[in-house]
Amino acid sequence: MKARELGRGGVVVGDIVSLAGDVSGQPGTLARVVRVRPRKSALRRSADDTDPVERVMIANADQLVIVCALADPPPRPRLIDRFLVAAYDAGLEPLLCLTKADLAGPRELLAAYEPLGTRYIVTGRPLTDAALSELHADVNDRISVLVGQSGVGKSTLFNALIPDASRAIGAVNVVTGRGRHTSSSALALRLPGGGWIIDTPGLRSFGLGHISADHVIRAFPDLARGAEQCPPGCSHLESRCALDGWVAEHGGAARLDSLRRLLRSREGLDPADGGDAG
Repeated sequence: MKARELGRGGVVVGDIVSLAGDVSGQPGTLARVVRVRPRKSALRRSADDTDPVERVMIANADQLVIVCALADPPPRPRLIDRFLVAAYDAGLEPLLCLTKADLAGPRELLAAYEPLGTRYIVTGRPLTDAALSELHADVNDRISVLVGQSGVGKSTLFNALIPDASRAIGAVNVVTGRGRHTSSSALALRLPGGGWIIDTPGLRSFGLGHISADHVIRAFPDLARGAEQCPPGCSHLESRCALDGWVAEHGGAARLDSLRRLLRSREGLDPADGGDAG
């Protein structure tokens, strides 16, 4: 239970709290959350890009593991970009985890994020001992959050890291190519090697209405040199933007398209883009 004096403020997975009452956990006992300690980080999202009201999903994490299948369902780079924006805004270190490498290769997708220096791991099915060992090394002694759309293999990774978790695993709809929601709530468990892993429900969109345009642009450091050539006050949406000429010379057209989709969506100019298209 939450103490009345805390008001309507939410308590989320990852919060460190103070309890009062009987904390034995025995039947018939009662304890209350009486204080939520200050958060060192908070992963936030909004309902959509035009809604500035933020909702804290996870508190006190230090790593965001972005899980993306290479096939079945197909990868969605624009959703990855949204997760990266959220990670940088929250001060979380991103880790790109590409699954189902037995169905498709990772080269093309990794090439798009190589300029960012984003750490990554590639896994197939079945999950090999080498891949699991590498994953353990990346998450042990840290508080990591798994995010991604349904069907990409988050719960499979969760169960591999903590065999006793028995997190439900779903399949991908063969007609829509989308995964079925098998996890309906966030779940945090302690890792055998130290640290915590937090699984989250599958996400088909990720609103960024609470993040300023400047913070969105910071999530595209691969375009930073081109942006330096823009005139003062450039929104990167107008025809005078120097990024067009810079990308034509140096490459990165897909990344520029993703940046502009995010910026237009924040302005309500492209409301259909919530990261849903690939």
